[in-house]
Amino acid sequence: MRVVDLLNFAWQVVRGSLARTLLILLAMGIGVAAVVVVTALGEGARLYVANQFGSLGSNLIIVLPGRSDTAGALPGVLVGKTPRDLTLDDALALKRSHAVRRFAPLVIGAGDVRSGARSRETPVLGSTAELMDIRHMEMAQGRFLPEGDPRHSQPVCVIGAKVASELFGSRPALGEWVRVGDRRFRVIGIMATQGESLGSNTDEIVIVPLAAAQALFNTEALFRVLVEAKSREQIPDAKADVEEIIRLRHEGERDVTVITQDAVLATFDRILNALTLTVASIAAISLAVAGILIMNVMLIAVTQRRREIGLLKALGATGQQIRLLFFTEALLLASGGAAAGLAVGELGRSIVSQVYPAIPFQAPWWALVAAPATALITAVLFTVAPARRAAMLDPVQALSRR
Repeated sequence: MRVVDLLNFAWQVVRGSLARTLLILLAMGIGVAAVVVVTALGEGARLYVANQFGSLGSNLIIVLPGRSDTAGALPGVLVGKTPRDLTLDDALALKRSHAVRRFAPLVIGAGDVRSGARSRETPVLGSTAELMDIRHMEMAQGRFLPEGDPRHSQPVCVIGAKVASELFGSRPALGEWVRVGDRRFRVIGIMATQGESLGSNTDEIVIVPLAAAQALFNTEALFRVLVEAKSREQIPDAKADVEEIIRLRHEGERDVTVITQDAVLATFDRILNALTLTVASIAAISLAVAGILIMNVMLIAVTQRRREIGLLKALGATGQQIRLLFFTEALLLASGGAAAGLAVGELGRSIVSQVYPAIPFQAPWWALVAAPATALITAVLFTVAPARRAAMLDPVQALSRR
């Protein structure tokens, strides 16, 4: 029997039972679509996290006061307990490392920013000129914080685009004075619109010199220090140097947490990949359900098509050819269901992408291959029993309906 004859015969059978065909296509399509959509969500979340961390800077190392094992599960700064503050002198000592390109100490607080009759509460960030290069910030107007000794400050500030719009409206903001708390700062720069990044919006912050922020919030302690290694290959050396330099300054105590960008991304990757695979596996169960449906329908079809099978065997069809007929029918149904599932899955991915345009939802290539392949393999496996039963029918008994 030629391949064309097999396909034509299977197509006639599929067309002859539309209700059964639609039911199987629906079951297969739901399974494939679910796998595609779920993996697209997981991959989109992974890419979003990677992009967000990439926007923080490259070759980045983050130094936080407190160790995860000294205050429980998180660095001490997050739970209000630190054995020793992280200070500007600690940050300046990092210059001794040959693997460190630059660093930016940070002090963070919140304050009322006022200009004339307009005011708003906004995050206030104290840092140095190196922050711009480390965080890959862009200026829309003016310039960033001036370089110089971080212990001494000038009464200047850089504001986000949204802060400039709310405080000054259509008026030029450069050169104007704003009051933050009880101090006055002259606006020397406006940052370009960058939007959200890991929960913080640079369009809504005010950046002042580090010493000014320490005086404003009455603290000598740093919130954290951002360190940039000279190259990706030198990140481990820079991390080791940072830990050792601060350990020596803190009387041999390892009381800071040093994390690398790659380590955080790797952790997120492991978590998101595990979640994606788990949920995709659950979604793939529907393909097994579809396979069971195919098996049940095929078993019923063997009974309903006894005379047809008997006639084929009486005309010389072998048991192998009868089995091949059933497998071809199952593959035709599975292929149709897989194609419909891929189309519906892509449609669902497009809809979700429009709702959340900031997240790059896209199904990984392995999901686009594995989902239809699983549908085809499942269809074949669950057709073995019905095909074998049909092949074993005696033509005489089949034609006589006994």
